[in-house]
Amino acid sequence: MDIVLVGLNHKTAPIEIRERLSFAKSDIGRFLTALKDLESISEALLLSTCNRVEILMTASSTSEAIQRAKGLLCEHHGVSPNTFESCMYVHISREAVKHLFRVASSLDSMVVGEPQILGQIKEAYRNSLEYKGCGVILNRLLHKSFSVAKRVRTETGIGDSAVSISFAAVELGKKIFGTLHAKKALLIGAGEMAELACRHLLNNGVNQITIANRTLERGMELAQKFNGRPISMGEIQECLKQVDIVISSTGAPSQIIFYEDVKGVMRARKNRPIFFIDIAVPRDIDPKVNEIGNVYVYDIDDLQGIVELNIKEREAEAIRAERIVEEETIKFENWLNTLAVVPTIVSLNQKMEGIRRCELEKTLSHLKDLSQSEREAIDRLTLSIIKKILHDPITYLKGKGCKKEPEFYINLFRQLFNLDDGMHKS
Repeated sequence: MDIVLVGLNHKTAPIEIRERLSFAKSDIGRFLTALKDLESISEALLLSTCNRVEILMTASSTSEAIQRAKGLLCEHHGVSPNTFESCMYVHISREAVKHLFRVASSLDSMVVGEPQILGQIKEAYRNSLEYKGCGVILNRLLHKSFSVAKRVRTETGIGDSAVSISFAAVELGKKIFGTLHAKKALLIGAGEMAELACRHLLNNGVNQITIANRTLERGMELAQKFNGRPISMGEIQECLKQVDIVISSTGAPSQIIFYEDVKGVMRARKNRPIFFIDIAVPRDIDPKVNEIGNVYVYDIDDLQGIVELNIKEREAEAIRAERIVEEETIKFENWLNTLAVVPTIVSLNQKMEGIRRCELEKTLSHLKDLSQSEREAIDRLTLSIIKKILHDPITYLKGKGCKKEPEFYINLFRQLFNLDDGMHKS
């Protein structure tokens, strides 16, 4: 069995192609079932996200499995192979294992170090299990990919630095306040940036989110999604008296928060710190607000500088992560090779045990006067001799034989011990 991975991603295919080949959740089961029904494919998993579509398989015939998987992809989406053939990549055996480990560790992501991909792989694994797509090999491989990702997160700083504007904004807030636990936030604007900021704020312990938007209906939608509170733009001034963090990302043509407004609010707040993040262009917040004591204002340029610095830091951490992936790939390959020799080891043990039992029975049939304890002692003696004789060849087969040329050594052992010639004849 070979491990085979066929797919495309944001590096090889534009969005126009990726969206044509993406899978709705309701279609995944039907596709996995069709894959498993193909004679050349034993196990299968489908990973479909906005940035990649990948099919992971174990196959008895690699070339046939690749062609059948591509054909099924065409059939399912009603597209011609010419649509995506030049965008596809194929990884086999070790390269397939390494690719999966890199994906799980977020080394192959659009934003290196982002945590979402691991959750998406775990969901793909659950889907595969539900439709009986995973067997011994993919089960082991997927669990190993989870532990590799965890090791990368633990031993490197690849996920420590903020590399999106929204995430950088929240990380800045943590530096100012120490912790965001039980803090209150106001989001002005209800677009994509605001939605991302909501997620990051809640993940970091913010317990109350208020959303102000020019269109109240959209503000209500976002507030409902994150269990927040919608207000009108006219209520912002009053809200500033209560909140700790303000993130503003409107499309307003001019400023909406002014120096005098905030100065008056600070008196009502008794100078409790407030943190403004202005990620709008043009800016929503008067830069002069930053001159007020205990008021911190950052604009998109401030955040962009942090993001660029952090991307460089992540790139440095990625070098260490790649080494971890390489180590774990070698370990998994060794396990896979060991798996290939298991049937031969089982056959060898069974043959030797058959010979031992046959010869033991012959000998004991001539020694009628032995006690039960003496017969058991001879049984243990012969068993121990067989184990000691087999120890070195089995250790070699599982070790050096696996690493060098597993197929050659397996065939050699089967011929040396005549394991393919039926039962031993006494």
